[in-house]
Amino acid sequence: MSTPALPVRRDPKGWLVTPALIFIVALFIYPFAYGLVLSFTPMNGGGALANYITFFTDTSMWPTIIVTLKLAVPATVINVGVSVPVAFALRRTSPYQKFVTTLLVIPVTLGTVLIADGMLTYFGPNGWFPQALQGLHLYTDEVRLTHNYWGVLISLIVSGFPFAFLLTLSYVTGIDPTLARAAATLGASPWQQFRQIYFPLLLPGLTMTACLSFVQAFSVFPSAVLLGAPAGPTRVISIAAAEAAFESYDYSLASTIAILMGFVQLIVVGGMLYARRFFYTGPVTGGKG
Repeated sequence: MSTPALPVRRDPKGWLVTPALIFIVALFIYPFAYGLVLSFTPMNGGGALANYITFFTDTSMWPTIIVTLKLAVPATVINVGVSVPVAFALRRTSPYQKFVTTLLVIPVTLGTVLIADGMLTYFGPNGWFPQALQGLHLYTDEVRLTHNYWGVLISLIVSGFPFAFLLTLSYVTGIDPTLARAAATLGASPWQQFRQIYFPLLLPGLTMTACLSFVQAFSVFPSAVLLGAPAGPTRVISIAAAEAAFESYDYSLASTIAILMGFVQLIVVGGMLYARRFFYTGPVTGGKG
């Protein structure tokens, strides 16, 4: 007498696995693999590493890594550093928090192109800001905040700070406030509460915010073209990739530059994540009173 087969229980969400894998492969894995293979097939021949040799021997290409780092690192430090005191001051739910949060969403919705266009209008040579400085006799020489390094850096701060602030605010409000209250009952000052409680708990989240802000700033392109000097001090690595692809029509070299761009970001992000291991990594949230 045969034993009846037991019914097979299927995961009701199992049907989502296959489409999700297809989605990941189609949008992430395949483009990366295609670009990686293309970078080792140079258009003019010369061996698999010809494009990489070209990049690191061409004085108009390899310095773009340094130029991009000079823009991305300060922008990341400023955005994350300023977001901490602002988020800490607005950590309690209040009309000010809602107003500031709503106000900072505007640069995010505008995008880098519209931000750059606005900066050309207000920070350009004939804009209201330079004219105000000269009219108040605060600065007598010509004020140049566009078409140079400072214009691109300011645009990265304007477009990147709201993103860093909103992330930092979510981390700050997720810390259990009873920890600080308990420290206050033991005589800890507000600075001691921040330095010994809030900051160690906030540091893992700040690391993730810094990683995302750095990746966003490192991929700068519209601001470097509209507000910088693409042929000079703000010739970032994305411009070199665009020139290789759309001016020289060398898509293999452009893929090589894109791979190197991602590799540099991977090194910096990996270094920040590795440094996070030396700090507190336990839970930072809990019941809020």
